[in-house]
Amino acid sequence: MDVHRQFTQVAVLEHGRLTHLGQVPTTPEALREFASTLRRDDQLVLEATSNTYAIVQVLRQHIDRIVVSNPLQTRAIADAKIKTDKIDAEVLVRLLAGGWLPEVWVPDAETQALRQRVAHRVRLVRHHTRLKNRIHGVLIRNLVPGCPRSDLFGQAGQKWLIEQAVPQLPAHEQEIVVATLRQIESVREELGHVGQTLAGLALESPAVPRLMTIPGIDAVTPLTVVSIIGDVRRFRSPTKLVGYFGLDPRVRQSGSHAAYHGRITKRGRAHARAALVESAWAAIKSPGPLRGFYQRLRARRGPQIAAVATARKILVLAWHLLTEEKDYAFARPSLTARKHRTLELAAGKPAQFGKRGLAYQYNFKTVRQRELDLCVQAERAYTELTRHWQPRRPQQNAGAANGKATPRRRSAGQRGGAFIP
Repeated sequence: MDVHRQFTQVAVLEHGRLTHLGQVPTTPEALREFASTLRRDDQLVLEATSNTYAIVQVLRQHIDRIVVSNPLQTRAIADAKIKTDKIDAEVLVRLLAGGWLPEVWVPDAETQALRQRVAHRVRLVRHHTRLKNRIHGVLIRNLVPGCPRSDLFGQAGQKWLIEQAVPQLPAHEQEIVVATLRQIESVREELGHVGQTLAGLALESPAVPRLMTIPGIDAVTPLTVVSIIGDVRRFRSPTKLVGYFGLDPRVRQSGSHAAYHGRITKRGRAHARAALVESAWAAIKSPGPLRGFYQRLRARRGPQIAAVATARKILVLAWHLLTEEKDYAFARPSLTARKHRTLELAAGKPAQFGKRGLAYQYNFKTVRQRELDLCVQAERAYTELTRHWQPRRPQQNAGAANGKATPRRRSAGQRGGAFIP
């Protein structure tokens, strides 16, 4: 099926014979009528697009196997010199019959709803940022001095903006600023409603509190990761998960030349990678093995590459924590409890006056310092462990008789690998 908004082009391959069935309207009623003509053991393929998952939900009641292909990897369609709807449907069905179709995992309804909620919050945050930048642009082009407050859109900053900055602007610019402030207030209110809903979903998920034990991660990042992963058991290794998020490097290798590792692939959801990188920048501010990893890599590759590598390390940690159902070994108990309590308050749970649990202990300097000292010891142990590590060099002249390279022995000081706390 080559899917469009108004119609769907259908091609059938049966016993090696191709038949074009024409166009089917992309409506629930027409799709159900078309699906009723198929057998339960038929296989159906369509490309991933904006309305793909809605079509899958309608057809799944009639067909056992529905394959969603990745359009970015279906090069036979993208690079075709003659491209029509009939040819696209024909290529899809032939790729499916030959077993050469790059398949996309179709999430269940609950995971899909969580993805949509997280994506809706991301769009609101981006719109909120654009509105703020619009006001900054008005002030800059009218040569208005900078705000003396740290936050222009805080309570004191907005008071300065309305009482002192706006009167200096022309009449039409004043209208833009006042209208933009009304939009900012509306978006903030909507962000509060969405944040409360997501906080409630985060409390119901057993994976979110476990991922919050990693330093630098609040409630937003683990909820984003969980919405993208779905069932973590479908990833056989952390490398598969890293590639799914687009944090793996591009590799180019041909002939006897050594493999070249370039920039990250950036496949998958961009907002999920951004959340992980943001968490990495927050994690390296506190002592621990993650900061030791960042500092070791920053000395060789620079801060930006080291931050992205730390984000990849956090994702690897997430895979191990979720598959082994364990908390992070170097978590700070009082800080983790404070995160959880903040999440409960964001979900709308009432405040408990007079009850001082583990989250309250984070207010004591001695408790925070004791936990930090343990993290400092863990960072020192990691630094000492990796002090003599050397990058692995590509094998040369590995022409063994059986076609396999002879393993190169390394000294004790050179043995090592990725540190997984």
